[in-house]
Amino acid sequence: MAEQQLTQTERRVYEYLIDFLAEHTYQPSIREIGREFRIKSTKTVSDILQSLARKGLIERDPSRSRGVRLVGYTGVGGTTALPYYAAVRAGEPAVDPSIRSGHLVIDRRLASSERCFLVRASDDALRARGILAGDYVVVDPTAIPDEGALVAARAGGDVLVRLWSRRDTGVVLVAPDGAAADVVPQPANGVSILGVVTNVIRSFSPLDPIATPLTAPATQVS
Repeated sequence: MAEQQLTQTERRVYEYLIDFLAEHTYQPSIREIGREFRIKSTKTVSDILQSLARKGLIERDPSRSRGVRLVGYTGVGGTTALPYYAAVRAGEPAVDPSIRSGHLVIDRRLASSERCFLVRASDDALRARGILAGDYVVVDPTAIPDEGALVAARAGGDVLVRLWSRRDTGVVLVAPDGAAADVVPQPANGVSILGVVTNVIRSFSPLDPIATPLTAPATQVS
């Protein structure tokens, strides 16, 4: 089963809920959401909210006009929620909701696309670039890597963060200064590219693996 990505409309509504709550200290009503996005049907708005609830981002109280609660919300506008994974699958798909660890609320500017997610680096091969084993990296699966771009790759159940390089023989994933052996992404060896790495979030607390970010405040929400 593929990851339950938010649709474009769901993402826009979810971010509107965050920003509205930060500004007003209460949630918008269904009719206010409809006016904001020019949706005439209250049922359509309700269906969008219900989908967000199924995906674990909000909780709803249908008996109340403003009966929406953002799961784990800390009161900061301009943020978004990304799914994160403490591990990946050895088979395909590498990430899906059944192994998702939860969501992380981060500054919206750190997510280069609405399909970004976070995975945990398995080794220190990119230490020279400031990425250590155990760090969470923000991965954009829609970005096209350029020469030397940081990418995350699934190798069995591990996540390798490497530099993307095109050689005469094809794409090779390399580590600076020969810190690890070159890796060739291909089905035969079980290595596949998850996407381009855009940011890194580091934990300093073993009790809360994503409590202390390296780049910006982040909040575990589920």
